Amino acid sequence: MTSFITEISAPDGHKVTVNTGLFINNEFVTGASTIDTINPATGKVITSVQAAEKEQVDLAVEAAHKAFYGGWKTTNPRERARLMRKLTDLVKRDAEDLVHLESLDMGKPLETSRAVDPSAFIDWFQYYAGFCDKLHGKVIETEGKLSYTVHEPIGVVSGIIPWNGPMIMLAWKIAPAICTGNTVVIKTSELTPLSALKISELIKEAGFPPGVINIITGYGSKAGEALSRHMKVSKIAFTGSLATGRAIMKAAAETNLKKVTLELGGKSPNIIFDDVENLDEVVFWSHLGIYFNAGQACCAGARIYVQEGIYDQFLEKFKALTLSKKVGDPFSAEIFQGPQISETQFNRIMNYIAIGKKEGATCYLGGERVGDQGYFIEPTIFTDVTEEMTIMKEEIFGPVVAIAKFKDVDDVIAKANNTEYGLGAGVFTSNITRAVKVSNALEAGTVWVNHYYSQTPAEPFGGYKQSGIGRECGEYALSNYTQVKAIKINTGNPF
Repeated sequence: MTSFITEISAPDGHKVTVNTGLFINNEFVTGASTIDTINPATGKVITSVQAAEKEQVDLAVEAAHKAFYGGWKTTNPRERARLMRKLTDLVKRDAEDLVHLESLDMGKPLETSRAVDPSAFIDWFQYYAGFCDKLHGKVIETEGKLSYTVHEPIGVVSGIIPWNGPMIMLAWKIAPAICTGNTVVIKTSELTPLSALKISELIKEAGFPPGVINIITGYGSKAGEALSRHMKVSKIAFTGSLATGRAIMKAAAETNLKKVTLELGGKSPNIIFDDVENLDEVVFWSHLGIYFNAGQACCAGARIYVQEGIYDQFLEKFKALTLSKKVGDPFSAEIFQGPQISETQFNRIMNYIAIGKKEGATCYLGGERVGDQGYFIEPTIFTDVTEEMTIMKEEIFGPVVAIAKFKDVDDVIAKANNTEYGLGAGVFTSNITRAVKVSNALEAGTVWVNHYYSQTPAEPFGGYKQSGIGRECGEYALSNYTQVKAIKINTGNPF
């Protein structure tokens, strides 16, 4: 059997071994081709991984299908929970390997990855492990019949995850699916496969039966398309672009009408009223809301609306905080912002910056490349923006924010909702009545009041409008991974 074990060295000297094969049926196997994964801080190849196409997708789905009907769907819920918790123990044990892979492969600052990624993966798995034995139906009062419902797993579930949060997105897709008795085939992004491949090793070590969890890497046009059209995939969960989400829905409709949940990005407004008590705190959260993860977040607060009376003061403080944060090598302890994920994404963001300038917005800060290698961009602030400008309408997915003034509640609600998206929003005010009124009026799946970006496993996450369909996280997500059966028993009524 071919060995795909590769040793990878991080810039700080930490060494990690990774199996770069396709993880199918608890084995690492050969793909149809290979894909180079690139270090975005240098633009250089880290290693090559096996890539799946239709043939390998078929193998993975068949393995999952066999595992589902071979016993996983009827496995004792306590056993499913035990395996999920065992996996979290292994992730905790190997956390340093995982954060180094995440930072090397994706460019996230090492200290940020240490603080966020393994703990988030563990939190999500432990949360859903607790639900394994709590998937209850209902008894329904009827005339002369015993009627009750049961919640049953769907079957083979496919998850297609993005490159901007590989470990976290892996947990979001896998944990609720296997908690409810489904089996899964996960396709990682071709840009950031390494942490998922390392976790694949831990899945096998934890003792999950072969075929329950399969993890493959491949291009969306080949592996993603094959999963979307596969007749034995009963549900697909996708996080990524609007265009790809539409293609997945079309593929599902043209094949077996598989269930689809989509999280497709946003252009989230962050609203700051002039009655805030601590402007420095507001600036901290607003800065985090756009520049965390180098702006590569679907719910980033990319449109900041500040009430006229404090606009100048906010802008001055926001600029000062932005200038105090360092951009550079993600393995340097003092770095806040790492590189963009790829040359393609770098060029896309720089093009949006050029469009913003061309359409008449003021580039108040930043707007240039940082350094002469890798894909680093200065944190960028645009002012003097109007609602019709491209940078106010389209998702940039980078460290670029537009800051605009507003007059009153009605004015800012109209501006905030003037978008095809509806994923997240922020509201900063010391007036609780205003906070409730504005939060209720905003067309967004999540509204953060007096903070930004916090997310726990218990809270649903998803979008209004073209930001997606369905909800991930929390108890709400479980309905996407089960189907409800009504059973009616005649207890003696002749009719």
